[in-house]
Amino acid sequence: MEQEELKIKVVRSGRRTVCLQIDKNLDVTVRAPYRMPDSEIRRFVEEKSSWISKHIKQMKERQKKEVSEPLERLTTEEMKQLAEEALQYIPQRTAFYAPLVKVSYGRITIRNQKSRWGSCSGKGNLNFNCLLMLMPPEVIDYVVVHELCHRLEMNHSERFWREVERVLPDYKLRRKWLRENGDRIMRRMTGE
Repeated sequence: MEQEELKIKVVRSGRRTVCLQIDKNLDVTVRAPYRMPDSEIRRFVEEKSSWISKHIKQMKERQKKEVSEPLERLTTEEMKQLAEEALQYIPQRTAFYAPLVKVSYGRITIRNQKSRWGSCSGKGNLNFNCLLMLMPPEVIDYVVVHELCHRLEMNHSERFWREVERVLPDYKLRRKWLRENGDRIMRRMTGE
């Protein structure tokens, strides 16, 4: 794969591992530790070139499909209804899974975010997107468990994914559903 045809941005931080991200504009970001040499980053990108190609192709196909299918925008009333449902449902699921993950948590907030399904603060407060209520229950559970596991690991390390898998052995299927359908659901907020 020719690196020139890709826009690759390198972002260095205090993280310990290197990872790749592809955004909706098909730009590739490499997140790397401060001390990782440029040569190692280049080698990492070359080793992942087939993965990058595969994911860019999938994203292009998904974007083509999304353009051809018009979306029904959610009304303010529908958004309020989803938020109310989420306030009833998500705290119950969180209370169910917290002992299985073996963690405690703080406040639960329901939001209508345009880019995230959930988040976990350093203080243990959890945020969930009200649009989760448009998903199958097993996918909602995956997001709940994902955020609870951040109470153990505030990253996406191997240890983090092992914890998710311990509680939800089939999490990869649930995550796949979210990846394949999440953008479409998120876009119902704006109708774009």
